[in-house]
Amino acid sequence: MNSFFDHQPKAKLPSAPPVAHARFGIGDVVRHRIFDFRGVVFDIDPVFANSEEWYESIPMEVRPARDQPFYHLLAEGADSSYVAYVSQQNLLRDEEDGPVHHPAIPGLFENFDGERYPLKRVHRH
Repeated sequence: MNSFFDHQPKAKLPSAPPVAHARFGIGDVVRHRIFDFRGVVFDIDPVFANSEEWYESIPMEVRPARDQPFYHLLAEGADSSYVAYVSQQNLLRDEEDGPVHHPAIPGLFENFDGERYPLKRVHRH
């Protein structure tokens, strides 16, 4: 005996992105591999999660793949501090071994411990 469900069209299920493993964690100090800035990781997207307009604004020859972790950084450059959104392929562990100077760091993190910024207890789950 056929059931009602045997005659329904099969819905195509969306496919999940491949599992991406983050190389860096919250509080890690990283450096951009091309541009001269460094920063502290304060959030991680497992895959690209910014606007299409932002993605398309990156020149094609240096545009990163979408299916990798993207990091939100409290960044410092030569003349300013800002928030950056950077693909994993464009980040390296920072070897400078010094603190990052960004005005938002004290609100989220404890003092630099020589390697990283521990997250303040109030922000931990």
